[in-house]
Amino acid sequence: MNNSTDDSQGKDSNMYGNAAHNIYAQNNMGIESPTKLIEMLYEGVLRFNAQIKKAIKDESLEKKIYWTNRSIAIITELINVLDMKQEGDMSAYLHGLYNYEIQLLTKASLDNSLENIDEVSHVFKTLLEAWRESTNVA
Repeated sequence: MNNSTDDSQGKDSNMYGNAAHNIYAQNNMGIESPTKLIEMLYEGVLRFNAQIKKAIKDESLEKKIYWTNRSIAIITELINVLDMKQEGDMSAYLHGLYNYEIQLLTKASLDNSLENIDEVSHVFKTLLEAWRESTNVA
């Protein structure tokens, strides 16, 4: 795999380097690029958050915990692939933001708070839009 990033992916995709791609390649997922993988992770958080809301509305404790754990696992992976050396300021910001979103999801699960889930989803929708814009992924 080529470790360089082409100009269309932009500087932001370098912050994740190829770490995310390598992790998922090890799991035999056919992902075309690290840039596309980040987009898919953001989309996954949004999908799982919708499932958390449904589980809360359905009063399904088991499903709520399952989907909350899945969403938190994705955000944790996003933290793990941040390149703090190459993109220090942006990575530090995202590290803090992602950790805060994990806290909100945990609180949402404990309190059955649809508002907290909506807040997390709003942040990830914004991140997804910005990511697509900065990397020309659509």
